[in-house]
Formats: sequence, C-alpha cells, structure tokens
Amino acid sequence: MKTLLLTGIISLYSLAIFSQDYQKIHNKAILVDTHNDFLTQTMEKNFIFDTDLKGKTHSDLNRMKEGGVDVQFFSVWSDGEQIDPYAFANRQIDSLDAVIKRNSDKIVKVANSIELLKAVKNRKIAALVGVEGGHQFENDLGKLKALYNRGVRYITLTWNNSTPWATSASDETNPDGAKNSEGKKGLTAFGKEVVQKMNSLGMLVDISHVGEQTFYDVIATTTKPVIASHSSVYALCPHKRNLKDDQIKAIAKNDGVIQINFNSGFIDPTVDKRESAFLDKHKSEIDSLMQAGVNPFFAQESIYIKYADESQQLRAPFELVIQHIEYVINLVGVDYVGIGSDFDGIFLPPKQLDDVTNYPLITKALVEKGYSEKDIDKILGGNLLRVLKANE
Repeated sequence: MKTLLLTGIISLYSLAIFSQDYQKIHNKAILVDTHNDFLTQTMEKNFIFDTDLKGKTHSDLNRMKEGGVDVQFFSVWSDGEQIDPYAFANRQIDSLDAVIKRNSDKIVKVANSIELLKAVKNRKIAALVGVEGGHQFENDLGKLKALYNRGVRYITLTWNNSTPWATSASDETNPDGAKNSEGKKGLTAFGKEVVQKMNSLGMLVDISHVGEQTFYDVIATTTKPVIASHSSVYALCPHKRNLKDDQIKAIAKNDGVIQINFNSGFIDPTVDKRESAFLDKHKSEIDSLMQAGVNPFFAQESIYIKYADESQQLRAPFELVIQHIEYVINLVGVDYVGIGSDFDGIFLPPKQLDDVTNYPLITKALVEKGYSEKDIDKILGGNLLRVLKANE
C-alpha cells in the first residue's frame, strides 16, 4: 500500500513539474499567429474586440492575452464581389486602430521587428496587418504602398478569387476557373511587378490561396523569403488550399515559412465530404439567407451555429494539427514551420482548440513529443520573426 501511495505521489509530482515546464516554455516563447480574421467579425456583426466575446468568437483582446499571444497579424478580408475593396480594407484597419487607441496598455501596432520586440518586452500584443486578397489594392501600386504605410506587412496575393495578375488555387484547380489577364495561369508581368514592389517595401509575399503556377512564378520572382500565412500539408489532407511536398521544399529553399492552418477541413481528409453533406442538408436555409442579402460566408456560419450539435461532430482531432507541424519538420526541418490559426475565419477549429486561450496545448504536445525549448521557440514564432527581419 505504501509503495502504491508513494508511486502515486511521485506521479502527481512529475505531472505538476511537467505542467509547469510546458507553461513556462509557452510563456517565455514569442507566440506569433499570422492569420486571425476578427476584423471581419467586426465589420459584419459589429463585434468589438476589447469586450468579452467568449462563446461568440474565437478571439477577443483579453482572451488573446490569456492564451499567450505576443504577435498577431490581423487579417483584412473581402471576397471578390466586394464593392470598393480598398475602402473596405481601410475601414477594417480603422477598426483595429480604434481598439489599439483604447487599449494602449495591452496592444500596440508595430511597423518592424525592432518595434515588435519592444512591444513584447513591455508585455503588449504586437499588432500587424495582413491583407487577404490582392484585389483589395485594386491593381494600383500606390494603394499597395498606402496599405503598407497603414501597417500592412503581408498581402496574400489572391483569395479564392483570382486577380487580373495572379490566379488562385480555386481557379487553377477548376477547369472553368478564371485565368489572368494574359489568358494563362500564374503571374502576369504586372503580377511580377507586384512581388518586386512588395520586396522593396519590406512587405511579406504570402502564397496561401494562390494556385501552383502562381506559387512557382512567385518563387522565381521574389528576392526575399515568402510565407504561407495559413496553409497546411497536401500529403496529409489533399485539399486545393494545401501545399504539396515540392512546394514545401521550395519554401524551405527560399528560407520562408509555412504557418499551419487550424481549419478542420484543411487538416483532416475525412472532413470535406462530411461537411459537404452537412451543408447540402441545410442548403435551403443557406440559400434563403443569401437571398436576403447575407454574405455567403456568414450565411453558412449561421447554420453551423444553429445546428451546433451536428457541426461540432465534424471537428478534426487536435493531434492532426501536430501531425501537420511535424510533417513539415520531418520533410524540410524545424526552421520552416509556424502557426497561422485562421481563428474567426473558420467554422470548425480542431477539437480542444476552441479559441485563442488554448494555444498552450500546442506547446504541451510539442513538449510531450520531446522537442527542445529552442525548437519550440522556433515553431511558436521564431521562424516567422526570422522571415520578417529578412524582408525588412
């Protein structure tokens, strides 16, 4: 009996020490998330970031601090149907600036890695902006530079819609998908000029969402490391939004970084078919909402919320997030992977990753798998910071 009791006490003690270790590593690391869509929630639902939104969104200011987020790229998004997308992008940045002005003790917008590290040292969230979809600067390099001046530090060259100068993954994998203005896939001469302009400004070129031909045209054009701000691994989940092995190797050769997306449909190959069946089941309701003028994204989101018991069954196992991280590590090394959650832009995060407070679970899993503190620091944010500095 004494032996069993002693063993139990030792086990509990070891568990307590382990818990402290992973939380200590998490708190010490600089956690960078390169893709959070909260600003879209502000525009569409009037949600205010510095209020308690638990149960309504994946993110709010206090929960982000609770989860140990040090650096957040806030995504500016609109679909290809948006009227005046440049003005709409600026309105989203305005909403972020207003939050920062009200909460200068908790969050600050930064322009470069020096300001970023200063913010982290002062225990403030370092905020940067990423534009999701090159259509938002309206084919005008002057507007692209103006967005840079407002704190935009990456542009995802396309969203699902192509631009006249770059084709998206959605269109390149669709036989009837749009081509660029030269009638081909990939970058046009102007598209290459866009990449070169971003390089000269110190703005990260983001290849998430772009088609394969666009991807390789970017790799051949850029003089700086690129990022995939929110993409996962095609070999584990063959989705058009994911990166194939040769693309991952090309990013590593470019000294860039792949930020793993949490969306269940991008990490679990069983989700896509089940999710399609769920949406087909409720198609009439979705169509009705869209006919009433609701954005298609938010029409679908309302169905996920209304039928939560059904939709929650679609969520991927948490372990798959770690598998995608490890796949990149095993393929090209630990220096080329990070986190791009897509929180508040996805309906189905993996199980356990319910919101931004759950980031420490990733650190815990990496500790359990034997990764060193140095390597965990790289995965959580160090690799992205390296790329950011290389672009400055």
